[in-house]
Amino acid sequence: MYMRIAQALGAAALLLLSAAHAAPPPAPSPIRHVFIIVLENEDYATIFGPNTPAPYLGRALPQLGALYTQYFGTGHASLSNYLTMISGQPPTPANIADCRVFADLAPAAPLDPKGIATGDGCVYPASVKTIADQLEAKHLTWRGYMEDMGNDPAREARACAHPAPGGNGVLSATATDAYAYRHDPFIYFHSVTDRPACAANVVRLEKLTADLASVATTANYSFITPSVCNDGHDKPKCADGRDGGLIAADAWLKIWVPKILDSAAFKQDGLLIVTFDEAAADATACCNEPTGPNVKAPGYYGPGGGRIGAILLSPFVKPGAVSETPVNHYGMLKSVEDIFGLAHLGYAAEPGLATFSAAYAHP
Repeated sequence: MYMRIAQALGAAALLLLSAAHAAPPPAPSPIRHVFIIVLENEDYATIFGPNTPAPYLGRALPQLGALYTQYFGTGHASLSNYLTMISGQPPTPANIADCRVFADLAPAAPLDPKGIATGDGCVYPASVKTIADQLEAKHLTWRGYMEDMGNDPAREARACAHPAPGGNGVLSATATDAYAYRHDPFIYFHSVTDRPACAANVVRLEKLTADLASVATTANYSFITPSVCNDGHDKPKCADGRDGGLIAADAWLKIWVPKILDSAAFKQDGLLIVTFDEAAADATACCNEPTGPNVKAPGYYGPGGGRIGAILLSPFVKPGAVSETPVNHYGMLKSVEDIFGLAHLGYAAEPGLATFSAAYAHP
């Protein structure tokens, strides 16, 4: 009996000793406000090369923060990338084609064991959650800011603008309204659109200026989509006659990035991520990107969305840092979820998926 007691005490001591030498749990992230700006359709070499037509984006911003040289999109065309960024869902044939018809996924099959929706279509059932749902469940705030949304009220609403079920999913830019459904990921999830939260939180870009006025009015998570002129999509000319492409995107960033960097929320505990949805002529992938159950190749003619790069700006990021760690849109979603202590959605939960955390892990 005494021998058993001694053995038990010895085992307990070994457990205590092991616990004392175990790695401590990761410290909570100091970041509490995340801003994401998504631009359109450029290859890394064009954006950050020596002859970049966007010197503010390609040269000035990397000096203010960290440049991730091996950041990749996850598919072609645009919409599938936006959906991945907020939900971790892989492409379907319909969203690879930018959702020409605003239709629900069919058949309405249960999610697979990894939380992936199977079938084809554009609008996900309420069982598929987004980071917006996750943030709300944790009593954190979010907003999607969409430039030009509702400029033409005869064409689309001024908040949570989306087609009617089964309606035309394509909007062509005009001289006064260059909002595009396909660049607004929140409208493709019933978990968002079926609630008042959509109209309250998927709003016009101009509201960002007022929201940045104080820490209290700044959302914990802000997803920012310029118009199809100012995000660099339309080129060489925009519908309003301006020079498009990276020239327009660079001019837009010069206006909006300083507004974010000068805000109280950013200065206190902010992180700004500037990236693109996909490359222009590259369908490579990184990070062992899963293909998913719905398509043969996420990038039409290749396994991914190509190399695009990403810039991270934050009081917690060392200026001028360069990282060659491969990260993709799934990894960006995981990064944000980790910042706010959220579970990983969809393929953001893949084992070993790299994140941005090394950029802001130092004191």
